[in-house]
Amino acid sequence: MSGIARLTRRRMLGASIAGAAALSQGHGLQQAIAARKAPVTLQASGKLTYWVGITLSEKADNMIVDAINEWGDANNVDTEVTLVNVNDMNQKIAAAVESGTMPDGFDLGLDLLLLLSNQKDILAPVDDIFGTLADAQGGWYDTFAKATDTTAIAGARTGIPFGASGNLLFRRIDALKGVGLTEAPATWDDLVSQAVAVNEPPLYGLGLAVSNVGDGNLQISVLQSYGGRIADDAGTTVTIKSDATRTYLEWIKNAWDQGIFPPGAATWDGQGDNQAYLSGQAAFIANTGSVANAAKVDDPELYAATGYSPLPAGPVLHISQVSCQNRAVSADGNVEAAKAVIEALAAPELMQEYYKTAIWGPVLKNQASFEIFNGDDPVHVGLRELVENGTPPGSPDVYNTAYGDFSANFIVPKMIQRVLIDGYEFDKAMDEAQTAGQAIYDKYK
Repeated sequence: MSGIARLTRRRMLGASIAGAAALSQGHGLQQAIAARKAPVTLQASGKLTYWVGITLSEKADNMIVDAINEWGDANNVDTEVTLVNVNDMNQKIAAAVESGTMPDGFDLGLDLLLLLSNQKDILAPVDDIFGTLADAQGGWYDTFAKATDTTAIAGARTGIPFGASGNLLFRRIDALKGVGLTEAPATWDDLVSQAVAVNEPPLYGLGLAVSNVGDGNLQISVLQSYGGRIADDAGTTVTIKSDATRTYLEWIKNAWDQGIFPPGAATWDGQGDNQAYLSGQAAFIANTGSVANAAKVDDPELYAATGYSPLPAGPVLHISQVSCQNRAVSADGNVEAAKAVIEALAAPELMQEYYKTAIWGPVLKNQASFEIFNGDDPVHVGLRELVENGTPPGSPDVYNTAYGDFSANFIVPKMIQRVLIDGYEFDKAMDEAQTAGQAIYDKYK
């Protein structure tokens, strides 16, 4: 799904979670959340607009839509909820900022949170909610508490995490067993070797995006695992041109030249790798879990034939970054209503059910005890373990606003495309990336 779909409270009531009857707690859960009036300190009124980032799980998305709309009914707040593809959120928010039509509340990734927090009077402070949720639910994982601390640039916290995100390696164990491979690849070189061994179009070996989408930015982590860096330890001077980056580019060009990438991998949209795996075009992908959700429902045989493992290691580092999705409030919107609904959406009763079909890991420590993170679902168990053991966002680079802006401009995927598609020499591609990157970092000095 792409673009946006507008769902008013009146249209959504009794419709979007007809499927929630399949949940054992179902509609009763939503009513319980809705009945939780706005906290005394957050008196809600008027109209509330909210943009929900689509998770690729219709049931999870509808659960949040219904919770917001039913909360609005219970609190006499007229609500309008818009579903926005997560790959379109940056563009939609940029246009809304420009036109003065920001929603009251919205979901956003860490990059966009830092970018907006660096601009005056875009986001409202949410320190009160951050503290209340920490006190009530065992505290935040340190990784997310630190990564979302915008106090230094905005004077306050401006985001509330609601789901951890990170990549696991998905592999077709049926096809791999057919060529005698039973162990998950331990290194990126191993991954290429296994992908070559199983490559037999229409099943291609390596379904990693090298396009200008969030999935393409996984290549930043691969580059870092080869010893490459985006910037220096101060987080101010770009250092992407290096011998380590050259070694990384040799690795990816070697893989590309062996014909193991599915057609279009350099131009995929945000769902390209998902569709490649689900349609039998890719033996390996890196994914947060949306593919597993889809396969479990639509293709049980593929679900059963999929193995999951941590991302491979590079010759220098083993990078497996974990980030988070967040909720924020527009400074010039209905601040009290948006803050109240964000607090309500974090209720354990709702989040226990939401995580069962969403693709996120826990962000509050008490959430790690939820059944979904301790059962037989390998993706959710893997996400919990990634939260507990993974690499902080951006590490070993400094995850600051400049790094977020660099990522949002897809400088590394563009450098890769110059080599793979345009035939640039490594030095020329690195020079271009170095210049573009430094121009971004200079904006924040």
